[in-house]
Amino acid sequence: MGSETKSEIIDATNSVLCEHGYAGLTVQKIADEASMTTAAIHYHFDTKAELLNAFLDDLIERFKTKLTFEATDPRDRLTAFLDHAFTPSDPAADGFPVAMMELKAQAPFQELYRERFLELDDIVCEVVREIVADGVDGGHFAETDPDEVARLVTTTINGAHARHVALGESLDDTRRMLENTLELHLGWQPRSEVVA
Repeated sequence: MGSETKSEIIDATNSVLCEHGYAGLTVQKIADEASMTTAAIHYHFDTKAELLNAFLDDLIERFKTKLTFEATDPRDRLTAFLDHAFTPSDPAADGFPVAMMELKAQAPFQELYRERFLELDDIVCEVVREIVADGVDGGHFAETDPDEVARLVTTTINGAHARHVALGESLDDTRRMLENTLELHLGWQPRSEVVA
């Protein structure tokens, strides 16, 4: 029951974050969403910060799962990765991107949040680095530094999502520009969507 209850609390945290944002996130609202008492939440998580840290840990695990691709060809894996990275959530129906931006805004002040977001970036960098290294080794991509390409892609994705959430910019234009840049650096031709 312990892990199931923790999972329910984390799911409720996600719902409350999406609906009320970081500033509106309270243990009482999480308890109401999870249909339990605040005491039950405090039994599992001493503080709201500890709960949010567990929420981010859960997010990281789910994120890792989404970045596991069936495709073996690095060109297809790169396309599948970009499909995943640039598929927007509908902000009107899903407040998750806004909630993540609010949590990222807390990272300079909350070491635990900063560590989790650095971990997310490291995961993205490693996935892209492996794809590019495999592509170079297999003769599919031009000789290049996989670490530099990974950092470029990660930074571009972060910027694209921040501009999408804050300014309503389309992710499609940024994806197209990134694909053009990758074509220049890697000799890679974007493919239509592939099975992830």
